[in-house]
Amino acid sequence: MDFRLTEQQRELQDAARVFARKELPDLAREMEEKDFSVPAEMVRRYGEMGFLGVNLPEQYGGLGLGHLEALLVLEQFAMISNAVAFPVFEALVGPVRTIERFGSEELKTRIIPEVVSGEATVAVSMSEPDAGTALTDLATRARADGDHFVLHGSKRWTSGAGHARYYVVYCRLSDAPGAKGVGALLVDKKMPGVGFGKREQLMGFRGIETRDITFEGVRVPNNNLIVGAGGFGRLMSAFGLERCGNATQSLGLAAGALEQATAYVQERTAFGKPIVDFQAVQLRLADMAMRVEAARLLIYRAAVNAAHEESGLPGVYESSIAKCFANEIVRSVTADGMQVMGGYGYHKEYGMEQRVRDGFAWGIAGGTTDVQKTNIAAAMVGRRFDQRR
Repeated sequence: MDFRLTEQQRELQDAARVFARKELPDLAREMEEKDFSVPAEMVRRYGEMGFLGVNLPEQYGGLGLGHLEALLVLEQFAMISNAVAFPVFEALVGPVRTIERFGSEELKTRIIPEVVSGEATVAVSMSEPDAGTALTDLATRARADGDHFVLHGSKRWTSGAGHARYYVVYCRLSDAPGAKGVGALLVDKKMPGVGFGKREQLMGFRGIETRDITFEGVRVPNNNLIVGAGGFGRLMSAFGLERCGNATQSLGLAAGALEQATAYVQERTAFGKPIVDFQAVQLRLADMAMRVEAARLLIYRAAVNAAHEESGLPGVYESSIAKCFANEIVRSVTADGMQVMGGYGYHKEYGMEQRVRDGFAWGIAGGTTDVQKTNIAAAMVGRRFDQRR
């Protein structure tokens, strides 16, 4: 068991680090201040650098590397901010992977090269006003009509809504109850009948557009079907990689906070010496480092072991542990970073308070930490728990 990165992995990580630190800090600050998404021209630059196709197949323009390599890149972007990292997250671990795994060859050939080049982004649209954690309670419905589906319904909490070009929409495709009726369609925002609500004002996630979406008689071509009715379990099987990406967004925030705090305590003086010379500060830094390193190893384990899964994707047990742990430690690590920086940590100009606010979102998005813990327990005892009884 070798915990060292290969030379190729280090080179990719270094390339992502150099690009992110040279090109993105000023943009990240402006996105936080004005709350806009990564500009299209910058997303195209991500594509030109290869950052949007790391683990996507070469036949569609990707680099054909593994999931660990994708997460190495994502972490470097997330250390700058979750907002500038979001296009990377969507491309490498998000809904594009659902298309790549379950879509028709025609659909993959049409959509994935656009994503890899930075010409289009894909968001996932799952939650509804009455279906969040209880996702199989979906009311959004599509009925077959010749060579199209006709889609009606509404969605909540769609990150990237309005900004993304395409949406993987979870919907009811038959009258079968619960999960048996659920599948997914790919919807283009340019299709007549697609509408967006006002931009949500959230505690964090500035620069990551979040809106409601409405579908009013949207005619979706049959060849935009990703998974048919009864495919809910297949859709969820692809979610292990998204969990690892969610965890890596948390890790990036925590690692960035640790790096910033470590630099600060060596520069800031009190009583005639750097505050890092005080044992209380040393203990806090060490605690932060332990949490960051543990989260990183859990994420890497889930990514590397995916190669041994039949699906080629991270398993539920390891990805849920990685997500839950990273979601929890990012809150404590960023808070500790704010504490050691004192007033500067609490000041908007220095960015630490932004890390605190953004950090809380990941333990809600993509399945709450409590949901991850039920996943972990279910894997431990070898059966699913019916929360409805």
